[in-house]
Amino acid sequence: MDTLEEIKSKGFVEEHIDPTLDLFEEIEKLKKEKNAIILAHYYQEPDIQDIADYIGDSLGLSQEAARTDAKVIVFAGVHFMAETAKILSPEKTVLLPDLKAGCSLADSCPPHLFKQFKAKYPDHLVITYVNCTAELKAMSDIVCTSTNAVQIVESLPKGQKIIFGPDKNLGAWVAKKTGRDLVLWNGACMVHEIFSREKITRLKERHPQAKFIAHPECEEAVLQMADYIGSTTGLLKYATTNEAQEFIVATESGIIHQMEKANPLKTFIPAPPNNNCACNDCPYMKRNTLEKLYLCLKNGLPEVTVPVNIITEARKPIARMLEISARLGL
Repeated sequence: MDTLEEIKSKGFVEEHIDPTLDLFEEIEKLKKEKNAIILAHYYQEPDIQDIADYIGDSLGLSQEAARTDAKVIVFAGVHFMAETAKILSPEKTVLLPDLKAGCSLADSCPPHLFKQFKAKYPDHLVITYVNCTAELKAMSDIVCTSTNAVQIVESLPKGQKIIFGPDKNLGAWVAKKTGRDLVLWNGACMVHEIFSREKITRLKERHPQAKFIAHPECEEAVLQMADYIGSTTGLLKYATTNEAQEFIVATESGIIHQMEKANPLKTFIPAPPNNNCACNDCPYMKRNTLEKLYLCLKNGLPEVTVPVNIITEARKPIARMLEISARLGL
């Protein structure tokens, strides 16, 4: 097996896997041996979603990480999600199949710069979207997800001044939905910024009966076209309960696997990006593979750690989010 330094450099364990191994079977055995649970985000590749014990969006994954009795959490997602699990369950071992599964949105808000930004608004409460580093959460008053952002803002007194970061598109949508004046950090997710209004318009013309559904991290010009705007879980529920038979989906394409499983007779079309690349696939989410997940569980590496002082501070705003969500039935 690789040394710890090699794993840190590459981001994952690299070793030969017998091609005759049934990885699904082996992973199930290892889960029992190690008292491990696999949490997977909707944006993971289909094989990982199919082997996971729990699949969800950021809110659901946070809730599951907080309540699981497993000793080991394998987080098939990106780095900030694994950090959140460690913050909520510091006594557990948290593994990430590839340490380099990062996040363009989290990268768009360096903590040292956000600290300076926050200092300009000393009388403002800070709400940060969960898609950020542990250090940023530690500077926050409340963490939110796209599922509960509107409700969390609405739960605060109308006169409360608020900084919202790091996603400017989600922040602008929340401001519009709540009528609140939010001070926004200028960050964004590269996957949700890449959708082309023009190409979506042409796609809608070719599929006039299709519902266009979008994640609130998309730009305003794209959201204006949407029949429904919601979190990944919200999009999945809408696609399942709505009577339409065709849906154009503006978010990371991994969610379509669950949409198709829940609705085998319906058609789901990924919204096109503004160029010819597969930019509506998150390159960070897709760094995780079934092979990396197997080796990660087998070797107990790579492990995600968070300094104790950051855990202490970051846990408070996450706990506040979970408390508000529980009170509102989210």
